[in-house]
Amino acid sequence: MSRNIERGEAAGSAAPPTDIEIARRARLEPILTLAEARLGLAPEHLIPFGHHRAKLSLDLLDALRERPRGRLVVVSAITPTPAGEGKTTACVGLVDALNRLGVTSLACLREPSLGPVFGMKGGAAGGGHAQAVPMEAINLHFNGDFHAVTAAHNLLAALVDNHLYWGNALDIDPERVTWTRVLDLNDRSLRRVRTALDEARGGEHETGFEITAASEIMAILCLAEDLDDLQRRLGRIVVAWRKDDTPVTAADLQAVGAMAVLLRDALAPNLVQTLEQSPVLIHGGPFANIAHGCSSLVATRAALALGEVVVTEAGFGADQGLEKFVDIKSRQSGLTPDAVVMVCTLRALRFHGGASREAMDRPDPEAVTRGLGNLARQVAVARCFGLSPVVALNTFPTDSAEERERLAACCERLEVALEVCDHWARGGPGALSLARRVLERLEEGGQEVAPLYADGTPLEAALTAVATRLYGARGIELSAGARQALAQLERAGYGHLPVCIARTQFSFSDDPADGGLVEGHLLRVSELRLSAGAGFVVAICGRLMTLPGLPRKPAALGIGLDAQGNVIGLA
Repeated sequence: MSRNIERGEAAGSAAPPTDIEIARRARLEPILTLAEARLGLAPEHLIPFGHHRAKLSLDLLDALRERPRGRLVVVSAITPTPAGEGKTTACVGLVDALNRLGVTSLACLREPSLGPVFGMKGGAAGGGHAQAVPMEAINLHFNGDFHAVTAAHNLLAALVDNHLYWGNALDIDPERVTWTRVLDLNDRSLRRVRTALDEARGGEHETGFEITAASEIMAILCLAEDLDDLQRRLGRIVVAWRKDDTPVTAADLQAVGAMAVLLRDALAPNLVQTLEQSPVLIHGGPFANIAHGCSSLVATRAALALGEVVVTEAGFGADQGLEKFVDIKSRQSGLTPDAVVMVCTLRALRFHGGASREAMDRPDPEAVTRGLGNLARQVAVARCFGLSPVVALNTFPTDSAEERERLAACCERLEVALEVCDHWARGGPGALSLARRVLERLEEGGQEVAPLYADGTPLEAALTAVATRLYGARGIELSAGARQALAQLERAGYGHLPVCIARTQFSFSDDPADGGLVEGHLLRVSELRLSAGAGFVVAICGRLMTLPGLPRKPAALGIGLDAQGNVIGLA
């Protein structure tokens, strides 16, 4: 969860403390002490960044490969709303609760991007009494990983332009350079730019910027198994096309070594803790609507070797985060979820049932009833992969007993378990019932998880499968440019890669204005982008922007330092 939730108490009571105030009051365990006590790790296994955060050493990652694997719980959600539903908070609360029950557990989370932190969404360290800390460090420049991805990506862009400048021995078509630049901020004015090379040598071409979370290098960092695999993947990146319609790769440009140098330390997962001193690995930050929305594979494998249960988050609704977790991360790694938690809130159900943004915090049983269709759709999505989710209700003071009864009746009809959670207000104790239910589900086993479509499925068929089986669409519609790109990818041998669908998180369609329950529509694919190093093709749907803009009143306007130099306004 990103922004502090305004959970006011009775009228006239003092305002509750903000997330950052709660985080500052916490007693943090020194990270070396916590690693030894909770995970059995010696100081030489860690690379400290101050007293309360560290990276796992790459040598440790190698040593953990032979250990038995714990069990993996993926936290997903119903279709999100602009207010946020609290998946990260649920991950943290569940891990704290599992550790309270004596089950050695870790959370695996994504790193926050500065774009949302200073834009509209806010940070990504959880909220209330279910947070990962130190909160400011996690949300701002966290151990330099995002900056390493930004630098490696832009180095490759510079090497492409430099190659054009010095004679273009690879016969790159300047108008078919596909590798853009990135930055970790929202700045809509940089979406399209033209580079101006030396006029005497020619080579000017159109390019642009994307947000770092959308970089293929971010996806590669999150899917690479080790340094060798990282370099192999970097070498496969296609940066441009020649005039004879053949691809030019980073390996062709001899760029891999320098990029790997910038990314070596970033490949190591980051260890922090919750407010209750549960260990958390935070690593990688691909967005779920633009990219594949999962924290890194190396962090997940390390956590599974260190704990009995690992709780990780799949971004946005199950139709995006869970789909990409199984169809991309599980397909490439062989790691499949042992259980799924689906987060919902009554205020989100009200919103999906027609309540306005201003009215969604007021009880409205009829709106909740109408919104329950969204929960049913997302449960059906999970079942498409062989998973029956546990529904976790994040509670608010405005929730009414009648609304909860209607939700409980719906879950009974859907034959899914419902657990009411209050970890935002109470930390681990507020998620104990959820933790017990998840442990029961893990003991039951028997869930055969499989991707939605088989390996080697043609791109158009894979797109159609996701659109029709998960989104309720009647089919797909490729723009002329997307159709042309598909033909080119097929000619070059990339026509059977898995697909990563980039679209709005607020609807099952490609248009956020359609709302959460649209069906019978056409999924409009406006662009296809090859991510050969990551091992998939990105399908841009509708008018989704891979470099977001700032809202009318960005969060940056309220962030600053107090007289003592402490960060204020961060949420």
